[in-house]
Amino acid sequence: MFDTLIHSDWSVQQSKKWMAVAERTGLGWTVDAPRPVPSGSELAKLIEDWTGGGRTVLVGFDFPIGLPAAFGRQTGLGNFPTALFAFGSGEWKDFYNVADEPKDISTKRPFYPNTSHKGRRQADMFGPLGVGSIDELRRECERKTAENRRAACPLFWTLGANQVGKAAIDGWQHVIRPAVARGARLWPFDGRLDDLAMSPGCVLCETYPRESYGHVGVAFGSGQSKRRRQDRRLAAAPIMSWAKWARVEFTARAQAELFDGFGPRKLGEDPFDAFIGLLSMIEVVDHRRLEGGTSLGDEAARWEGWILGQR
Repeated sequence: MFDTLIHSDWSVQQSKKWMAVAERTGLGWTVDAPRPVPSGSELAKLIEDWTGGGRTVLVGFDFPIGLPAAFGRQTGLGNFPTALFAFGSGEWKDFYNVADEPKDISTKRPFYPNTSHKGRRQADMFGPLGVGSIDELRRECERKTAENRRAACPLFWTLGANQVGKAAIDGWQHVIRPAVARGARLWPFDGRLDDLAMSPGCVLCETYPRESYGHVGVAFGSGQSKRRRQDRRLAAAPIMSWAKWARVEFTARAQAELFDGFGPRKLGEDPFDAFIGLLSMIEVVDHRRLEGGTSLGDEAARWEGWILGQR
């Protein structure tokens, strides 16, 4: 299933957008070194080229692809794919316009705040968005679990280093919606991976690189950080061990980048995450890891989506 896998570490800053690519071979996969993501229109053309000749391509992005069910039911739009084409126009024209004052927050303008002025609180969103707690603005896959997975930053909160809202705004408008308009399908909204892989074309999914580390044997101990080159270098040994039994080969450039720690710059964490996220996608596509999905029933399935490979 799937001929090509692409994983992108996404950001609102073009310099922090990186992608890595794996091509299926007769024995397994060949993985190339990460490269900068081209602009939206160039990326769309690149994906179209990859899907030519009846090929199947799975593309992962590390921003949310879905909405909290508690919010979705208030829109009256039925499901996330339908809402995706409503947001940004008509009565939803201000949806992507980040509110900067509590009085401006509404179901039709849920992202907040645009600046970091003193006094901005997540609780400012509760009344306008019709919820009683911040957890209602998280999808199931973003909530803390008994296995000690920390709760993720909720989609609509756009302040702080861990916020994902502005990346989602950028990705939904410039990648996801245009790709779906050209015929791409959304996992898991359009079906399970095995079924989606039966038809040629492009399938889009959501990933989370931090979750991916453990899928391929990478762990950062106390005092270590993916932001340090010397710590990223330590990931080379477990990744090479994983690759040997997973039937994954790295190009010479990819292997050099891996052992080099993806460069001396702090921004080396971005190609590193693009690379690790891609390896996690291989784990799922090769059926060594379950793809995952919500346990909350039909409403959540229509709205929330899931992070590929997350339990």
